Amino acid sequence: MSAAPALWTAAEVLAATGGRAQGAAWQASGVSIDTRTLVAGDLFVALRGPNFDGADYAGRALAQGAAAALVERVPDGLADEARLVVVADTLDGLRALARAARERTHARVIGITGSVGKTGVKEALRHVLTEQGPTSASAGNLNNHWGLPLSLARLPRSPAFAVLEMGMNHAGEIEPLSLLARPHVAVITAIAPAHRGNFPSLAAIADAKAEILVGVEAGGIAVLNHDTPFYDRLAVAARERRLDVLSFGRNASADVHLVSAVADAAGSTVRASVAGRDVAYRINLPGRHWIDNSLCVLAAVRAAGADVSAAAKALASAAPVTGRGGRIELDWPDGRLIVIDDSYNASPASMAAAFDVLGRTVPEAGGRRIAVLGDMLELGEESGHLHAALADPLLENHADLVFACGVAMEHLVAALPAGRCGAHAPDSAALSPLVCAAVKPGDVVLVKGSAGSRMGAVVKALRGYGSEGGEHGSKRDRSEV
Repeated sequence: MSAAPALWTAAEVLAATGGRAQGAAWQASGVSIDTRTLVAGDLFVALRGPNFDGADYAGRALAQGAAAALVERVPDGLADEARLVVVADTLDGLRALARAARERTHARVIGITGSVGKTGVKEALRHVLTEQGPTSASAGNLNNHWGLPLSLARLPRSPAFAVLEMGMNHAGEIEPLSLLARPHVAVITAIAPAHRGNFPSLAAIADAKAEILVGVEAGGIAVLNHDTPFYDRLAVAARERRLDVLSFGRNASADVHLVSAVADAAGSTVRASVAGRDVAYRINLPGRHWIDNSLCVLAAVRAAGADVSAAAKALASAAPVTGRGGRIELDWPDGRLIVIDDSYNASPASMAAAFDVLGRTVPEAGGRRIAVLGDMLELGEESGHLHAALADPLLENHADLVFACGVAMEHLVAALPAGRCGAHAPDSAALSPLVCAAVKPGDVVLVKGSAGSRMGAVVKALRGYGSEGGEHGSKRDRSEV
C-alpha cells in the first residue's frame, strides 16, 4: 500500500506564502501552532501574540520532529541547515496556506456559526458525513482568526466534505473568516444573547452572524433557523446575496421541520419532514436542544447534497463533545453519582437547555437534582437580570439544590427560594470542595458555566475526590457516554 500524499511540500508552502527557504527540502503531514500538541511531521507555524513570540519555540518544535517551521525571523541558536520558511508575518502566512488549501480542495464546504449549538452541530455533521465520504472538520472550537485558517491549512487533499466552525465576540469578525472559507453551505444555528455585552441589541448579534453569508460561493445555500425571531431578517440578507434559503425548526413552515418527538433521559425519538419527506430517527443525546440541533444537521446534509436518510440513521450513534453535556457515572460509596458535564461554556439559552436535561434525568432512590453553576460572561448590563432569571427554569426542572460561583451568580442566589442554595463561592476552585462534600449517592449533578468560569475544575474534583484523600474513599469512573 502506498503512503498517503504529503499535506504540504516545501515547494507548495513557498509558493503559497512567498517565503524564503532555509535548509533541506521537506514535506509535512500536518500543521501545528502549539509545541504542546505538535506531532512529528507537522509544519510548525510560529505565530506571534501579545505576550509571546512563536519563533522562540521553533527550535523545540524541530527537536520534537517538526518537518519545518514557518517563522518571521531566524531564531537564535538554530543551525544554518535548520528547516525554516521565513515570512514577513506568520499569521498572514497561515492565512495564505488556508487560501491555497481551499483553492485546491474539491470538498463540499459547510460553514457554521450561531450563538449556541454550533460546535455540537459541527461535530454531529462530522459524524454523519464521515459515513458518506472522507470528512474534515474544525478540531475542538478552532473557530476564530487563528483557528479557522489553521483548520483550512489542515484540510486533507481530497475530502468529500469540510465542516468549518466560525465564532465571534464582536461585529466584523466572521466576515473575513467566511471570505477565507468560501463555504458552499452557510449554517446559522440560532440567535441568542451570547456576548450580549459587546452588542447593542439581539438584532445586532443576528447581523454579526449573518456575516457568514458574505463569503458563500455563488449558487450556495443558507441554512437558517425558522424559529428565531430574526429569521426574516436573515433570510432577506441571504437572498440579497442571491443565495437559496433552506429553513429548519419546529415551525411547520420550515423546509425541515419537526413532526413529533418523544424525549427521555437518554435522548429523543424523532419524526421530521425533510422537504416534504417523512424521516424517523433516534438521537441518543439528551435535551430538547438536540431535537432542534438534529433538524439543523439534516437541513445542512440536504444542502450539501448528501444522503439525508443515511445521516438520520447515523444520528443514533452521535456522541456528546467533552464538556458539552456528556454523562459521567462515578462509583460512590453505597451507590453511584451521575455527573452531567456541560462545563465548557454557557449562555442563557444553553443554560435553559441544560436545565431541561437535568429535569429529565431521574435520580436514583434518595438522590437529588443538583445544579453547580458558574457565571455567564460577556452579558453586559443585562447580566444581573439574566442570572436572576435562571431561578424559574431551575425550579421548573426540579433542581433540589444549587451551588454557584462568581459575582454574577450572586443574583441567582438572591432569586432562589430559601433552602435551595447549597453554597456560593467566589470561584470554581473554592466551590469544588463544597460540592464534593455535599453530594451523596443517587444524586444527579449538572455542572455548567462560561469557559472563563472554569467549571471543569468542579468536574475534575468530583472525578478525583476520594482518590485524592477525600472522606468518601476511593472510586473510579464507571462510564462516560
